[in-house]
Amino acid sequence: MYKYQHIERFGTDEVEGIDVGTCYIFPKIDGTNGQLFWDDGIKAGSRNRDLTLEYDNQGFYASMINDERFIELFKLFPDITVYGEWLVPHALRTYQVDAWRKFYVFDVYSEGSYMPYTTYAPLMEKFGIDYIPPMAVVNNPSYDRLLAFLEKNTFLITDGMGAGEGIVIKNYEYRNKYRRQTWAKIVRNEFKTKHQKCQLNEVKEKTLVEELIVNKYITKSLVEKEHAKIKQNGWSSRDIPQLLQTVFHELITEESWNFVKEFKNPKVDFKRLNLLTTAKIKEHVPHLFN
Repeated sequence: MYKYQHIERFGTDEVEGIDVGTCYIFPKIDGTNGQLFWDDGIKAGSRNRDLTLEYDNQGFYASMINDERFIELFKLFPDITVYGEWLVPHALRTYQVDAWRKFYVFDVYSEGSYMPYTTYAPLMEKFGIDYIPPMAVVNNPSYDRLLAFLEKNTFLITDGMGAGEGIVIKNYEYRNKYRRQTWAKIVRNEFKTKHQKCQLNEVKEKTLVEELIVNKYITKSLVEKEHAKIKQNGWSSRDIPQLLQTVFHELITEESWNFVKEFKNPKVDFKRLNLLTTAKIKEHVPHLFN
């Protein structure tokens, strides 16, 4: 079995920058983690161990071992691992009556990485397999925008019984500073305990000022000009940090006064501005990062 990754709390350094780019916002459901894979038949695991019919994770393996939907899926894709939530009573008991004791797929692992949602969702549809759809796809979401989704998670929840456990943020292009593909989560109860008086109202989509600055001032010509200067002494992947730092330095030293005037003394998150600058550089010269 391939052990499923730990989903990190949003805001930790393990997922710093995950909110830069295209983010899929998924509802988090509260059951028990399970996985299925093929080895001369359907095999199963929990988050940390292989399962047997004697120790089958609250009926999970027994229910899945002869499931024709997954048998047909694995016939076509025998090397994938399918991860999901086996919905059995845990902390949250407000799910719809007919939602229990079903396996809801939330990730598919293949060839060293997790498939994007747009790749695996059609497979789940083809074989009639239950899966968790995203609540929204958002480009460069703000923290407030992410928090607004907490109260919008009513996936599988009985009408009038509140919201679900939280959300999971996936950016399929993201790798953290340790070069790992990982996801972030915000758990509703943990957030509300920390912010007792906070009202989680919907936040309308708007473009962040940092994104507006980067889109205007981090041009392809600027990136190529700075790259040309650096490669005069030769170029290798070891020079990428220098390119990133140089372009950001140019933005701050040459354009700060311009964007301060243009955006009328904006409040700028320079850490986010730096992350967005890096993302824009990669967009302009992707061949340097392959």
